[in-house]
Amino acid sequence: MSNILQSDIWAKFQTANGHQVFRGSGDGWSYLATLEGGKTGRYLYSPYGPVADSAEAFDEAIADMKKVAAENKCWFIRVEPTQEAIWGSRSAETFLSARGFKLSPRQIQPGHTQIIDLDVSEDELLQQMQSTNRNLHRNIHKKGITFEVSHNPEDIDILTKYLEQTAQRNQFKRQQDDYLKRVAQTLMPEDAARLIIVRTAEGEAIGATFVYDSDDTRTYAHTGTSWEHRKLRINKPLVSWMIMDAKEKGLKYVDLFGIAPNDDPNHEWAGFTEFKKSFGGRSVAYPGTWDLPVSAVGYRAYECIRAAREGLQQLKTKVAEVRSARQKS
Repeated sequence: MSNILQSDIWAKFQTANGHQVFRGSGDGWSYLATLEGGKTGRYLYSPYGPVADSAEAFDEAIADMKKVAAENKCWFIRVEPTQEAIWGSRSAETFLSARGFKLSPRQIQPGHTQIIDLDVSEDELLQQMQSTNRNLHRNIHKKGITFEVSHNPEDIDILTKYLEQTAQRNQFKRQQDDYLKRVAQTLMPEDAARLIIVRTAEGEAIGATFVYDSDDTRTYAHTGTSWEHRKLRINKPLVSWMIMDAKEKGLKYVDLFGIAPNDDPNHEWAGFTEFKKSFGGRSVAYPGTWDLPVSAVGYRAYECIRAAREGLQQLKTKVAEVRSARQKS
């Protein structure tokens, strides 16, 4: 199972986005990493990487990353390995800790996700879904709803329009328009990303989903839909249609990209975790984001700077809460 974040096309996008990108590879290992940070410390970050097929291959990849990091005056490297072949029968946490890694104070890519295997028939995929999802998928066309795939980067405006509405309605922080447009301009013409647009019988676009495609995996990224047309209930058919489109393309997996680590109904991700699990598949846990110091002194400085920033932010939040309470009293 491959990931778009470790692909050549993602390296191209990161370069276009102004990042300095480093690639490394050897026998059984590879990585894509970007140079991150600034005045408070530089580091080399490999999203869902490095990729390796054994512990030995992983160690070789890390040695290469440390060399590149040192050459670029980085204080540490940041990694997110996902292949179980790396740590084998041991726990990933034990394996990484034994090599000097520390759990990062900032977890970046989701450590838990929902994976749908596409090597079954469409009927079997539908049977894995909740009955509501199946019924909506089979009957949505009766409402005149159609779905289309776009490779035109200009169509990303459909997504950003409804994504902004959805973000305001549900109060979450979304990717900014400029970022999404740059992604679309780089990946969509290469069929490494596509926009799935929902239209009414009159041809009006009332929602869209943006997905990334590696050589075998589709990653569910962003969705925005019209609140005005909410009674049409297009959200679930949009996802089920996206899954079937991935199968038709010949991909092997759909990664619904990010769920809560448990079924706690009070977890901040509980709502969309329930939504994603309603499409079936299996829950997968990754080790998360880990740091390996290249400079012991530099990494200690980074930890101190980060702790100071968090303390200042907590203080500002507390002051704001006190002021708000006083104004209400």
